[in-house]
Amino acid sequence: MKNTEIIAKLNLEQKCALLSGAGTFTTRGYQKAGVPAITLSDGPNGVRKQAGAADHLGLNPSVPATCFPTAVTVACSWDPDLGEEVGKAMGEEAAAQEVAVLLGPGLNTKRSPLCGRDFEYFSEDPYLAGKMAAGYVRGIQSNGIAACPKHFAVNSQELRRMASDSVLDERTLREIYLTGFEIVVKESAPKTIMSSYNLVNGTYANENAHLLQDILRRDWGFTGAVVTDWGGSNDHALGVKNGSTLEMPAPGGDAVRELLTAVKSGKITEADVDARLDELLTLIYDTYAAVQNHSRSFDADAHHALARRAAAESTVLLKNEDSLLPLAAGTKVAVIGDFAETPRYQGAGSSAVNSIKIDSLLGCWAESGLEQVGFAAGFDRQGKPDAAKQAEAVALAQKADVVLLCMGLDEIKESEGLDRSDMCVASNQIELLRALQKVNPNIVVVLSAGASVETSWANHCKALVYGALGGQAGAGAMLDVLTGKVNPSGKLAESWAKAYSDTPARDNFAGDGRTVQYREGLYVGYRYYQTAGVAPAYPFGFGLSYTTFAYSDVKATPQGVSLTVTNTGDCEGAEIVQVYIAKPDAKIFRPAQELKGFAKVQLAAGESKRVTVALDDKAFRYWNTMTNAWEVEGGSYEVRVGASCEDIRLTAVVTVAGTGAPNPYEGKSLPHYTGGKVQNVPDAEWETLLGRPIPDDTVKIDRNMTLGELNHSRSPLCWLIWLVLHTLLTASYKKGQPNLNVMFQYNMPLRALAKMTSGAISMGMVDGIVLEAKGFWFIGLIKVILEAIKNTILNAQLESRLRNS
Repeated sequence: MKNTEIIAKLNLEQKCALLSGAGTFTTRGYQKAGVPAITLSDGPNGVRKQAGAADHLGLNPSVPATCFPTAVTVACSWDPDLGEEVGKAMGEEAAAQEVAVLLGPGLNTKRSPLCGRDFEYFSEDPYLAGKMAAGYVRGIQSNGIAACPKHFAVNSQELRRMASDSVLDERTLREIYLTGFEIVVKESAPKTIMSSYNLVNGTYANENAHLLQDILRRDWGFTGAVVTDWGGSNDHALGVKNGSTLEMPAPGGDAVRELLTAVKSGKITEADVDARLDELLTLIYDTYAAVQNHSRSFDADAHHALARRAAAESTVLLKNEDSLLPLAAGTKVAVIGDFAETPRYQGAGSSAVNSIKIDSLLGCWAESGLEQVGFAAGFDRQGKPDAAKQAEAVALAQKADVVLLCMGLDEIKESEGLDRSDMCVASNQIELLRALQKVNPNIVVVLSAGASVETSWANHCKALVYGALGGQAGAGAMLDVLTGKVNPSGKLAESWAKAYSDTPARDNFAGDGRTVQYREGLYVGYRYYQTAGVAPAYPFGFGLSYTTFAYSDVKATPQGVSLTVTNTGDCEGAEIVQVYIAKPDAKIFRPAQELKGFAKVQLAAGESKRVTVALDDKAFRYWNTMTNAWEVEGGSYEVRVGASCEDIRLTAVVTVAGTGAPNPYEGKSLPHYTGGKVQNVPDAEWETLLGRPIPDDTVKIDRNMTLGELNHSRSPLCWLIWLVLHTLLTASYKKGQPNLNVMFQYNMPLRALAKMTSGAISMGMVDGIVLEAKGFWFIGLIKVILEAIKNTILNAQLESRLRNS
């Protein structure tokens, strides 16, 4: 251990107290032993340090900071170096605001386009997500503070996120949902990692020894601190035993007593406590001096310029019929769409940044060189029909050479705590598009959305530009792209399905019950579409440019591939070269091909460059559930080089030595997984892949029953609580403005009451509520009252001892 002298100065109670937060975003300090407190803050795309009363959902205002493009946006740059620049700037702002741990980046694999938090995550592909996230971590930590990649692991939906059980086979876990985290740990050495709310195969992630000990610490060599998601601790003692360092936010004295009791009973040892404390102290001492010595200011203008460049380099040109773009100087443009005036530039929830400044298309127009014939809102942002607004927009369109129509998803469609109900853009926006096309066919649609949408309407516009969620400078970046100041080079980091019904997890995402079955296995995103032969609207890795590129002279070995890329157009541009590995004759079933490398190359018109892409230890491996190890199937592999997963330009064949491992699927009937057609996998085949029976999915009356499940209780009082929450939530949906606070409470398990109330509620009180829910009405209420009195007294005594010892 690194901090034995400090640990030796502390008694067991003091040690246990340090392993949980003092406030919503602060740790406990102990000055007598030389242990300072540090501050943690949300930060996937900017610092969210709240100025007043803190809350984990971002409902109260925070200190102004630069709002950089969200992860869904920057991922489309396919540029880890750009991610590192953004991370460095965010880390600088964090240190300036005295923040020691920045809670990001988020890199969960995008299993479904409906996940309400997809805007915070990079990709459906773990290799791309891992490389981008590693860049962010290196940048953040270059300031001496800590990055905190999240959420570890298999956290793919918001519905019942604090009590759902992600059920999946070990191979899928390792290859799809953990590889990104593995890359981050090995390539950027984050000082912290945040555990996820959910269970993974029946055990909460925060106390899951397989995740935290076997994989994270033993297999990957992680030596940092594991921080719970806010309220994400279930059994604090088991968390400490199995590798969870710091419980947040501020569970109060009950958490301290839980550890003391666990040590005394032998459930855990004092050595377990010391090991976690050593990790925490290392984090504190590694970051405290950096924060104290950092300037309290930063160059906001430079960061705004970086945010603009990052958004521009991440913009994806999806359609450009008749080369309508770029727009020439002096073009008469009708600007239509509410988003042109009030941009949609970030997601909702704990990632929401109080932006220093916010650009809009209308506000930046003067610098564009384009002539604006007028602006019309065109539609109601929340989707309500408005004939007058539509008529105004149609009239304006007739006066212009080109119509610039700003479409997108409104703020409440994408938020932490709430999954999307569909992949659709509001129908009033599509109706407006069709009406505009009738009077002016030269329509450029600028789309603002944090995840993929259905685009059957795209045949009504000549150009489609995806700006994702571009941050505070996204509007200026978009004008740079539209006018050709920046040649778009972004490529999609996720597949865009034609319809939600085409997606592989459609029947197993965010459904009823606590169990979330990952029946699609390995076949997430393009791995499914290409293997099953389902055509997407826009494939993974797709993006157009104002110039063209030619690929030639490929050479490949098992260690890497090289080729020549030539800019065959008449303007400078950047191309993202993508390397996919395929084994058509594989005996171990696998996706048709998988991304295993990429490189971004900048080329002047007519210029050629030799590009080399290394193939690392992840290029040919698969997880073998029989040997419980990474193995390689020997033989011939195709190294496919392309401009997207569907636009393969060059192919080479390499021979790779295998490890000789046995086939774990020998003699097993897995036709859906062999062919990749996994939308309707039968129970028996799913159990064969899983290696065990499908877990039971009945609601249980226990500490992990959610408030939204209290209608299953046996208590009129609990029924009333459920009815009030259900009524409030339903009413907010009818208004088109879902109440995120109520949504969080509705999906919150009872035990979170003891984790999220700063010690006001103890787990003993929760147990009283459970008794009430089970039908022991009088006994339950009496227990709640007695435990409340006991908790108040014990908390006061504890805080007195900690102050005076």
